Amino acid sequence: MSLLFLLAATFCVAQTARKFTVNITSDGKANMVAYLPASPTGRAVVGCPGGGYSHLSMQNEGHDWAEFFNRQGIAYFVLTYRMPHGDRTIPVGDACQAVRTVRDSAAQWSINPRDVGIMGFSAGGHLASTVSTHAQWAERPDFTILFYPVISMVESETHRGSLDNFLGQDKKNKDIVRQFSNHRAVRRHLTPPAIILMANDDRAVPPVTNGIAYYSAMRKAGNHCTLHVYDSGGHGFGMRTNFKYHDQMISDLTNWLHNLPAVKPEAVRVACIGNSITDGMGIDCAEYLGYPAIMQRQLGSAYDVRNFGVSSRTMLQKGDYPYVKEKAWRDALSFIRSSQHSADSLPDVVVIKLGTNDSKPHNWQHKAEFEQDLQQMIDSLNPLVPVLNKKGKPTKKMQRSASPRIFLCTPIPAAHEQWGITDSVIVNEVIPMIENVARKNNLPVIDLHSQFDVKEKDFMQRDGIHPTERGAYRMAEIIAGEIKKESSGNK
Repeated sequence: MSLLFLLAATFCVAQTARKFTVNITSDGKANMVAYLPASPTGRAVVGCPGGGYSHLSMQNEGHDWAEFFNRQGIAYFVLTYRMPHGDRTIPVGDACQAVRTVRDSAAQWSINPRDVGIMGFSAGGHLASTVSTHAQWAERPDFTILFYPVISMVESETHRGSLDNFLGQDKKNKDIVRQFSNHRAVRRHLTPPAIILMANDDRAVPPVTNGIAYYSAMRKAGNHCTLHVYDSGGHGFGMRTNFKYHDQMISDLTNWLHNLPAVKPEAVRVACIGNSITDGMGIDCAEYLGYPAIMQRQLGSAYDVRNFGVSSRTMLQKGDYPYVKEKAWRDALSFIRSSQHSADSLPDVVVIKLGTNDSKPHNWQHKAEFEQDLQQMIDSLNPLVPVLNKKGKPTKKMQRSASPRIFLCTPIPAAHEQWGITDSVIVNEVIPMIENVARKNNLPVIDLHSQFDVKEKDFMQRDGIHPTERGAYRMAEIIAGEIKKESSGNK
């Protein structure tokens, strides 16, 4: 028995190169125990143990997972987060800071800052899903692992202790209950890929109104999500080897991690900004079949293409649904601004494809402001900065940095009038304004309107406005071709 123990201990040490504690708060009450692997792949996971927001199950749902992750070259951080006692900002702040700390220390710890996930068990699953759905871009994980998670904050649907401790008196506030019932906070394209693992006979946290509700919301949004429900095992099985389906669970999670794509740290960022045509309205699983996803496959792993499209949105800030008021716009700015390329790297890319909804009469009455609103978007993405003289001091001349490179797209044709959208307004008024702003800023224009043939079979949905999967492929082909052409000229 002692020989087996020694062999197991030696094996564990061989997988873990370093173990140390990092304080999240100055008093050390919130901290992370780091387990860095001997052969790092660059991937990292922040683990949030459960305990009903009243205590932490640090072993079974915390430290026991170190060997599993380190064996795969994944850095692992066990988070001790503070209890809320009715103040939800305390644990949420700790978890957000943990993700930020891992990213900020990526170079020292051999971590890819674009491959940092979060894992949570039970109430820790609620915390992990809260960070995944509510956190700002810099603190939002790249993937989420949820074990028998608390998701809902509705009293009849959830774990009562977690609800009482997390929301306190606010559990009576319907708006806050809805806000932190995290299946309702899932956002198309913006909520990271997830895997959910739980037992069918869990009587502590009802599977249907929690884990399955999160999966349903992710699937409805078209986001990447995997669900495993084991026949039995109750609640809290974690890393316990006496869990009947332990080996199957380990295999399921290992396979998911193995097939989860990792973005290269040096990959060129491509932010696709637009309306429902970019979003992929009418295309099932648009996160895989929309034009940005198809373009990702066409451009390859040297690029990191993200979809920031939102249905119904306008360029016009006085339109009915201005794009710049959306979370997607704030995320797009953070995505581009967080880039840290070297001077000889290819510039990051922003593709702007707005204008279709602006052509509606109730929006186009504000057409006099279209160019200035587009200019404001360009300035936000790539502001003008002073040109420096030979001594490194600013001059009166202004210029834009090389990155990001902004591409302005003309709208695809409207096959017929729908919802007030008319192709004549797009051709005769919207497109000339886009081209005028492009000339003033020396920006390339991707002429989707002339290159996208609405008469091509199966290119358009019945509404005559949105492309089909085949049409999305054509859009991706056109835009990717222009990005490649521009990139080859920059090399």
